[in-house]
Amino acid sequence: MHEIVKDYYGKQLQTSGDLKTSACCDASQVPDWLKPLLARIHPEVMSRYYGCGLVCPPLLEGCRILDLGSGSGRDVYALAQLVGANGQVVGVDMTEEQLAVAESYRTYHAEAFGFGNVIFKQGYIEKLDELGLESGSFDVIVSNCVINLSPDKDAVLREVHRLLKPGGEFYFSDVYADRRVPDAVRNDPVLYGECLGGALYWNDFINLAKRHKFADPRLVEDKPLDITDAKLAKRAGNIRFFSATYRLFKLDSLEPACEDYGQAVIYRGTIPDHPHRFVLDSYHDIEAGRVFPVCGNTWNMLHDSRFREHFEFIGDFSQHYGIFVGCGSAIPFADYESAQSENTAAASCC
Repeated sequence: MHEIVKDYYGKQLQTSGDLKTSACCDASQVPDWLKPLLARIHPEVMSRYYGCGLVCPPLLEGCRILDLGSGSGRDVYALAQLVGANGQVVGVDMTEEQLAVAESYRTYHAEAFGFGNVIFKQGYIEKLDELGLESGSFDVIVSNCVINLSPDKDAVLREVHRLLKPGGEFYFSDVYADRRVPDAVRNDPVLYGECLGGALYWNDFINLAKRHKFADPRLVEDKPLDITDAKLAKRAGNIRFFSATYRLFKLDSLEPACEDYGQAVIYRGTIPDHPHRFVLDSYHDIEAGRVFPVCGNTWNMLHDSRFREHFEFIGDFSQHYGIFVGCGSAIPFADYESAQSENTAAASCC
């Protein structure tokens, strides 16, 4: 599969217009505050970027970031501006042609930004241990529609966990399927190159992440994908594909489920470019200044990460109240809700 991907992205594709599906786009549109950053990137780097959007969590100044599958370097050079002179961005890609483009404009971008804080390494994302990257040395790891192209996703997640600092996060967009992809689709060179053949069944991904100590994967946003090429759509059959952005925190304190300890947070509104609200994931859109009840895992994600100083924290872990239903979980027993309603009615003064 490596040779298929190298050929497809190194030789067959020349611009993003050569793509046959929307699978290589992430789930979001580029926000206005990112457009000036992209405007400072060299046109050739932009033209050799095979996707859309930018996989970019907030609060990156001073961070050390690893970009998996960095390609022509577009995301690396955008992130380099966000981390600033005190941060660093390392890009890893296996395709010589793409890396040649990225490397050839390092001086151009260092002069444009006023600092040089970028490194590119050639290698495989499932063999990061061969690239001399120190364990626990990255605040954030990102990737944009790349994990599906790897033939060994277990190794990718294992290495990501090793390389992250405690409290660090893997923030990435990728392609997922509503079922396990059959061999006929998985072994199709074009479907594989278009990020569909290697797509994981979403529930297999959740289990994979948990197996590598990312106990509580958080879905940030998602959208269905369109296969605009009729011939490819026929070959894909009835499988539905989705582009989704997840964040995985490296925190030993996370539990397998979202548990209720009666805790809450208040967002201070101090994260740059996010004065009114902070979106942790699809279940947590936290309005500034408002008391926001959270489960124990969410409390830890905010308290034990780079986001800590931007929140007030209410409560502790001294008393447990059961499952926290606001995170997508619920007690499985059929009569629980009706019993709760009866108890509430019995306790009522009316």
